[in-house]
Amino acid sequence: MHNDAIHMMEISVALIGRATLYEAPGGDTVQIMQTADFLNRIGVKAEVRLTDEKIDYEAYDLLHFFNITRPADILFHIKKSNKRFVVSTIHIDYSAYDKTHRRGLSGMLLKYLSPDSCEYLKTIFRWIKGKDKLISYSYLWKGQSESIQEVLAKSSLILPNSASEYSRLKKVYGALPGYRIINNGIDPGLFSSSGNDMRSPDLVICVARIEGIKNQLNLIKALNNTRYKLLLIGSPAPNQFAYYTKCKKLAAQNILFIDHLPQQELLYYYKRASIHILPSFFETTGLSSLEAAAMGCKIVITDKGDAGDYFGDMADYCDPHSPESIYDAVVRAGIRQYDESLQQKILDCYTWYEATKNTKRAYKEVIQLYETTHRNFGYAWNP
Repeated sequence: MHNDAIHMMEISVALIGRATLYEAPGGDTVQIMQTADFLNRIGVKAEVRLTDEKIDYEAYDLLHFFNITRPADILFHIKKSNKRFVVSTIHIDYSAYDKTHRRGLSGMLLKYLSPDSCEYLKTIFRWIKGKDKLISYSYLWKGQSESIQEVLAKSSLILPNSASEYSRLKKVYGALPGYRIINNGIDPGLFSSSGNDMRSPDLVICVARIEGIKNQLNLIKALNNTRYKLLLIGSPAPNQFAYYTKCKKLAAQNILFIDHLPQQELLYYYKRASIHILPSFFETTGLSSLEAAAMGCKIVITDKGDAGDYFGDMADYCDPHSPESIYDAVVRAGIRQYDESLQQKILDCYTWYEATKNTKRAYKEVIQLYETTHRNFGYAWNP
């Protein structure tokens, strides 16, 4: 098949996410759903599937997995399908939270383990408690690190969300397959601001699932009984109800809780808040921060992870371990003028349209390489 034929053909891809993608929505839920939506708009037949579903692999030209931190799910499908695949790594380091803030028996155990050993133990606990399904028994003896290395080694391409994420992967796992940076994005048709919104200067919002790694507890400690009104928008993660209860018990009257909202309903709050904050113990991007910035909010975000690749010096950063640092960052953000060049940067570089154009290009690259290799060895190409 010639290059022009590859350019014209319709590609069919299964986007495969964790089994709890919908019942416990998070940033990866937004990423996979928006990626599928915009891929279909630009001529790729993209279908979202869950790791615990039975998948007809032959219906797709290739598979696209999300979340390298859950390699057990991926191992099962790559072994069963024998299909070429790419991975949006979304590599989150939970260890800073696990080692310093997780309580109980698990907190005692995780304190002395490596990050990958922590993830292995947490995966086993989820299976035992029935929170996840065990679909890849080989993970039990391979462990987290070896399982991730196997997925990486077999990937046709990996698609990290930033150069920073790629560097972290390389530092931990050594030699990596080919990669293409696919920045996360927003839907500019939904998230845009005229600049005429009536904002409350003391209104701070945090749009995130309520769980330990998102660090709402330290955020509450930072803003409790201050002049700021804080809205925590998000539902508790399935295994984090004790954390949610602790947050609600600690919160003073200037802090309100709002359950998870669809993106369309977030617009009301993005238009009225002065500041959006994500003081997480780790962020690969901070999707809600991108959305809020595009809507005209000033941004406070954690200094742990990859967010600096997106926001540069146009946001204020905080140390998630320190309520004092969180409070100081909110004060600094309140004083600074909103930088309209941040909004323009997001609209130019960080949209789902740009992300999916680059994703489609990566798919074509994988298919073209496969076709060329088979042609050189005398095989007929049959995706």
